[in-house]
Amino acid sequence: MTFTDLNLLRTFVTLYELRSVTGAARRLHVTQPTVSYSLKRLRERFGDELFRREGNDMVPTAKATQLFGPLHNALAQIDATVMGSDVFEPTGFSGELVVGLTSIGEQTFLPPIMTALGRVGADPRIQVERLDSDEVESGLIRGTIDLALTVSRIATPRLWRTHVRSVEYVALSSGSHPLPATGPDMFEGRRFVRVSARGGHVYPLQALTEHDLMSQVVLTMEEYGTVPAVLEATDLVVLLPRHVAGVFCGWFPRLRIAELPWPGQSTPVELYTRREASLSQAQRWFRSLVLDAVAADEYKS
Repeated sequence: MTFTDLNLLRTFVTLYELRSVTGAARRLHVTQPTVSYSLKRLRERFGDELFRREGNDMVPTAKATQLFGPLHNALAQIDATVMGSDVFEPTGFSGELVVGLTSIGEQTFLPPIMTALGRVGADPRIQVERLDSDEVESGLIRGTIDLALTVSRIATPRLWRTHVRSVEYVALSSGSHPLPATGPDMFEGRRFVRVSARGGHVYPLQALTEHDLMSQVVLTMEEYGTVPAVLEATDLVVLLPRHVAGVFCGWFPRLRIAELPWPGQSTPVELYTRREASLSQAQRWFRSLVLDAVAADEYKS
């Protein structure tokens, strides 16, 4: 395989990920005509159109989808071999890394991530982008974020993912207005606060709807940040993940956790990045650090 062949394959993988000639040219640091010429050669090589233009997107054909996995993995192995002798040294690293998090993610995952960075002596500029569940894939692929933590399941060959922790929901309320013992009538006469599901946390809405409790929702909020303060000052109840409830109880010791009278398991928190061939050494190192910092013990290798 010649160097030119490798460049063609890298163009193919980048086009598949970004679905844009302009975006591919920007990431590969070449001109748009160069990408278009490479695509012409790829079409000749594989005897297939590979990508069809639909509006502003380059949509892959079935043949392109079939080729992506093997070609991406081959490039990742080549890159790993070439860079294998170069050891990334995090001490003193001061580049920018962008993390996609929900409001819950900021409150529960940022403290251990920043603590882990301090332990290794790295001093990157961390920027947090608020995460909407339907923007995770596009943000990672475009390179506007380097890593994302979300409960939204994203099934795509364009991203790398791994479980971070399981999610079990509980009820949280003020100790001044405690819930009764767990049972089918424990929420009778109680009022609820509900938080937007745009970050992927859809369980509360599903549970409140399924158990005919939506009529008892008196406050709807966009973010979780002020929820514990609201709970402590009122008789309201919220449904949220157990690990988040634990954090809130650390901030507001008078809050009380109650078990739900129905199954509370939801989709797990997962960590997402681009695939190996598209990551820099700094991004690979950061992914490993974050995974070690936030993953539950059962998900650590």
